[in-house]
Amino acid sequence: MAIDVLSVGDIVTDAFIKMFDDQAHTFEDKNGKWIAIPWGAKIPYDHVEELQAVGNAPNASVSFARLGLKSALQANVGSDQAGRDMLAALEKNKVDTSLMKVNRGKQSNYHYVLWHKAERTILIKHEEYDYHWPHLRPKEIPRWIYFSSISENAMDFHDDLADWLDRHDDVKLAFQPGTFQIAAGTKKLRKLYKLTEVLAVNREEAVQITGGDHKDIHDLMDKLHALGPKIVCISDGPDGAYASDGTQRLKMPIYPDPSPPLERTGAGDAFTSTFVAALIHGSDIEGALQWGPINSMSVVQHVGAQAGLLSEAQLNKLLKQSPKWYRPKPF
Repeated sequence: MAIDVLSVGDIVTDAFIKMFDDQAHTFEDKNGKWIAIPWGAKIPYDHVEELQAVGNAPNASVSFARLGLKSALQANVGSDQAGRDMLAALEKNKVDTSLMKVNRGKQSNYHYVLWHKAERTILIKHEEYDYHWPHLRPKEIPRWIYFSSISENAMDFHDDLADWLDRHDDVKLAFQPGTFQIAAGTKKLRKLYKLTEVLAVNREEAVQITGGDHKDIHDLMDKLHALGPKIVCISDGPDGAYASDGTQRLKMPIYPDPSPPLERTGAGDAFTSTFVAALIHGSDIEGALQWGPINSMSVVQHVGAQAGLLSEAQLNKLLKQSPKWYRPKPF
């Protein structure tokens, strides 16, 4: 069976350390929001949950598989037990791992997540792999590529991917840039942005990428479209999301939470991958906007980015049960 969507990006095991609410506190200053714990102390914690095969692209690959698409992942793992566990986790979730690269003598990415109340801070360490765009045989060429967060050591990889897409103009690209990709700037990734079918970012990332006006969503949309993407999607936390296909611009509210979020990791991945999955299934941006928030709502009711991901049937059932106001509107 041909691959519907190949997700590309880094993969990691996350160890979620659940902190007791009274063992840390958060505060804000002009530099942002911070978490504080006593220095030099022994801090009790509630428990640890280890989640294999996570990250923007792996989360998306599982989401696509749950939504009935033939999903594959291209990422790097080490030749250690953590790497073997990640491959097994992907296969359990019906993600094709044939394009995964096992790096002999290398460790797999392993992160620690400080989980306090519904928020988290992640201690990250990216292993240095030798990134190369794989040679895809005709039967491995997907209909879509979903490209997301990857190491700062992989900048040449972006040029390789862009060159490949230029030669395969029937393959559509969904681009959800990560931290290092945004920091690289639009000049460095100019060709990739130009070849993008769907660009998905949050509002703050849109400002970082374009230098546009945070208060003016139209300005951000205009500047992102000017980079080349045909469809632009901007998520805005509790305020919902916006999407533009160049002819219409729509705003979508969030889907009502059945209870307060348990943990918010992966909400953005769930929204973006579900938005793209709807497009792959043949929807327009109006339908895609109605799907995305439902999966985000479900994910934040669970620990981690994948446990709450819904099937197409579950998602459509919740859509039918949605309030009358849960509809996209022009803005």
